[in-house]
Amino acid sequence: MSRIKEFSLPDLGEGLTEGEILKWLVSVGDTIELNQPIVEIETEKAAVEIPAKWAGRVSSLCCAEGDVVAVGTPIIAIDTDPSAAPDDDDPEPGMIGGTAPGGRTAVLVGYGPKNTVARRRPRKAIPGAEPVVTPGAVVETEPAVETEPVVETEPAVTPEPLPETRSAVETGTVVAGAAVAGERPLAKPPVRRLAKDLGVDLYGLTGSGPDGSISRDDVRRAGRQPAASAREPAASDRGPAAAVRGAAAAGPGREQRVPVKGVRRLTAANMVASAFTAPHVTEFLTVDMTRSIRALDRLRRLPDWRDVRVSPLLLVAKAVLVALSRSPMINSCWVDGHGDTDEIVIKEYVNLGIAAATPRGLIVPNIKDAGRLGLRDLADAMTELVGTARDGRTTPADMSGGTFTITNVGVFGVDTGTPILPPGEAAILAFGAVREMPWVHKGKIKKRQVTTLGLSFDHRVIDGESGSRFLSDVGTFLADPGAAVLGWA
Repeated sequence: MSRIKEFSLPDLGEGLTEGEILKWLVSVGDTIELNQPIVEIETEKAAVEIPAKWAGRVSSLCCAEGDVVAVGTPIIAIDTDPSAAPDDDDPEPGMIGGTAPGGRTAVLVGYGPKNTVARRRPRKAIPGAEPVVTPGAVVETEPAVETEPVVETEPAVTPEPLPETRSAVETGTVVAGAAVAGERPLAKPPVRRLAKDLGVDLYGLTGSGPDGSISRDDVRRAGRQPAASAREPAASDRGPAAAVRGAAAAGPGREQRVPVKGVRRLTAANMVASAFTAPHVTEFLTVDMTRSIRALDRLRRLPDWRDVRVSPLLLVAKAVLVALSRSPMINSCWVDGHGDTDEIVIKEYVNLGIAAATPRGLIVPNIKDAGRLGLRDLADAMTELVGTARDGRTTPADMSGGTFTITNVGVFGVDTGTPILPPGEAAILAFGAVREMPWVHKGKIKKRQVTTLGLSFDHRVIDGESGSRFLSDVGTFLADPGAAVLGWA
């Protein structure tokens, strides 16, 4: 039995059929253990780490970072018995890898023993120019079936160079870290994606990585530098000719095209489907949260809470859970039966979703059965949920089955909003910024901690009375948590 086993991209569930390789966590030649994370994959749901199915040594990586592969496609080959002698698995003569007539090795086309140094082929041939061999390269004299395949690169769309101005690549005099005019910069897909996010032009960078490749640090340093155009005077100040050149530069060449895939693609599809399927209604309520803020301050001083992350969002989550117990219809969903079989499903459990903005897009992980948690357990669960989302380790299971969602737009300084319902839920609450504002309190105008809540709900499931009562209950709890708990107990 062969020691080399190919590990295919597994079925990650939730109907996912493909994933993008974000980052390899191992390299060829590494010794790995069973269940050791080997690769980070981004799906339409989240970015997840895939563990090794076998222990052994990495024989080859079948896919590169940035590749989108289908479920079932081999992504890595693992030698499960690297300590065995090489001749333990010697193939029979005439078989692939065995001895062929004449003492040669039988190989597949393009997969022979490596007896050459892979080199880049010149991007543009020079008419009449003699071929130049890069110093240190081995001249290919063997048949193609026994040589390492030449690495092909994309042709650069550049004017034909003159013979006396041949590029450094063509003359074999490339200096590490020097950019070659007209060549496509050497950079891995994650580095190119980072450059797009930061608006950095790779063609203007000098790579500090191997063979002059551009690294993440190169892109980050360029992203922190002010743009050259910002330091130059405006085109209109440099004369009519400069103004015309500046106008001509404003076009497709200065646009960015970001592929919509992964989490962002699924979020977009869900938001469109929800917005044009469920009839949305949004109500707003402004609340004096001064007593809630004071309660949080007292909570932080308790010995058992000193190392716990405590924020106003914690009390908003608790207010929602208490209010849902008084208005169960809010924690429900509409099931479209396309006719007489339509149903409203009321959930007797609360999977509380907390919307989180990540570099890969908006995700909504949820706390399972949050209604059964005490305040301390709820705080710990929220801390873990947010930390996992920021690290990009949220699993598809953590984002499925939500029943009610809170989106905290206040962290961005926003007062409130009209959020769109997540699929399968009947309501979502927007929690705005808590601001110090003038407020009438006990007949006098005082400075109070005030916020605005926005509740969107599916009007097929929740009528105005039910939605208003629920929102009022949330506001009552936040206005005076102690009195609400005692009065509703």
